[in-house]
Amino acid sequence: MKPQKTRRVPREAGILAVWVVIMIIFSSLSGHFFTESDVLNLFLNAAVIILLSLGEAFVLLIAEIDLSVGSVLALSGVGMAEAFNHGFTAPGAIFVAIALGGLVGLFNGVIVAYTRIPSFIVTFASLGVASSIPLVITQAVPIYISAPSFSFIGQDTIGPVPLPLVFVAVVFLVLALVLARTVFGSRVYAVGGNREAARLSGLRIRRVVIWCFLLSGLVAGFAGAIEAGRLSSGYPTAGSTTELFDAIAGAVVGGVSLFGGVGTILGALIGAVIVGTLQQGLDVLNVSTYWQPLVVGVVILVGVAIDSVLRGGGLAGVGDLFRGWVALGKGGASSSGRGGIAVLAPSKAGLDGLAGQSGPVSTGQQPAKVTD
Repeated sequence: MKPQKTRRVPREAGILAVWVVIMIIFSSLSGHFFTESDVLNLFLNAAVIILLSLGEAFVLLIAEIDLSVGSVLALSGVGMAEAFNHGFTAPGAIFVAIALGGLVGLFNGVIVAYTRIPSFIVTFASLGVASSIPLVITQAVPIYISAPSFSFIGQDTIGPVPLPLVFVAVVFLVLALVLARTVFGSRVYAVGGNREAARLSGLRIRRVVIWCFLLSGLVAGFAGAIEAGRLSSGYPTAGSTTELFDAIAGAVVGGVSLFGGVGTILGALIGAVIVGTLQQGLDVLNVSTYWQPLVVGVVILVGVAIDSVLRGGGLAGVGDLFRGWVALGKGGASSSGRGGIAVLAPSKAGLDGLAGQSGPVSTGQQPAKVTD
């Protein structure tokens, strides 16, 4: 008798079940939450966060982090409005927004790939620069544009479906195919799962790192264009509230590991929807907006803790992570080739815990020389 094959339940199924439970809870607390119009409005309000989470997922998968995605919303939106005011057509202005996001992502990727500076520091600096430029250009005054051709990307519909949701679906399908069906996607998982092993096998680590940051920037720039269209303006303070934390929380809740190598684009999508659902549910229940960042922070912490336990490192991996951040502030963090979060772990034991299913990370073996 042939042994029966056991079917593995996709991790995304559990995440989807969590979202359904959250929807049921909010629906029971408010009778106006689970209607068709409210669900459609939920996805529309979460469109920007979904896009940011999808781009952030690529960076997290290689054990890096991109803190600049929120500020790119303002930079790309103001750039789009300025381009439109200077004679660009609407598609041309949208291209400017996407290009600005791509430039920020490319800068982050090149610096992280070719220096020993952790991505946490590089993208934190980019956050400051990208958030200041729109304020300097506009003197903190939004650039209002009433032309329908400018706002179509954020306000038009195709039948009953808002156009931003159509764009979200297209971006999701493209990124999901890239990650699951291309050689580049396999290299992303290899670099994130065990960077040392990927380097020894001859993978061009720097090229993968640069492309992941570039994708994150491009998607954030596109999200900024949609945000500008929805607001009918280039808003210089867009993305300055909780968008960054929501993007990271969405990816983490969706199963994308902060330690790299684990996660899917579908999971990031569902996670971002969960974050958007929590926000809208709290608004419907008239919960103060001051409490919403607290909820998102708890979600991130729980997500990281669960991920650490599932990867076999126990909660010690989380402790190593935060001890590494403290060491970074004191100038004592070590560099082990993982320029993002995992690089901040100060000890080999910590690295072994963060590596999870990829096995211990070697810190004493000399890597093979690879030309990028």
